[in-house]
Amino acid sequence: MGRAFRCAVAISPSNLAGRQAMRFEKTVFEGVYTVHPERHADERGYFVRAFCEEEFSRAGLREHFPQTSFSFNVKAGTVRGMHFQRPPNAETKLVRCVRGGVLDVVVDLRPDQSTYCQWRGFSLSAENGVALYIPEGFAHGFQTLEDNSELAYAITPSFVPGVAEGIRWNDPMIDVKWPLPISTISERDTTWTLLGGAQ
Repeated sequence: MGRAFRCAVAISPSNLAGRQAMRFEKTVFEGVYTVHPERHADERGYFVRAFCEEEFSRAGLREHFPQTSFSFNVKAGTVRGMHFQRPPNAETKLVRCVRGGVLDVVVDLRPDQSTYCQWRGFSLSAENGVALYIPEGFAHGFQTLEDNSELAYAITPSFVPGVAEGIRWNDPMIDVKWPLPISTISERDTTWTLLGGAQ
């Protein structure tokens, strides 16, 4: 019969039980939050809780995400966006950068809000560990700041083929200030309708 050992563990998932493991910060947009996980570090590295249903629920946020997707991008300067789905298929997204770094951009498409047609960029990187919670009613996109950058998306509801929409990355009505020259962008993302109706 093996011997039982008692050891003091400085950091483990069980040590986090009952503790707040992430901080939710409001942004200028109603309903959009930056999510800052609490890293618990020791000589091995660190442990971090990436998601917790209970904490999201306490913050009044969606806590069920039936789909997770990844976006890998080879070149710095790559732009993807600006994407959204209209009701009844409107999406809530939880986006984090797991490799490299990006400027993650949201545009408020809710006409009843004072921030309608305004945009903001958020620095997401593997280093800072920050995630962005984006509710329904926003267009979303990003530009990579480093080669080989990768993002993870938790999405609800699941993506519905054929109903995706977008606004153009350079729509003058929004005027997003991308930090780098555009190195790569899909043809589709260059042909979305402009909000002002011009082509």
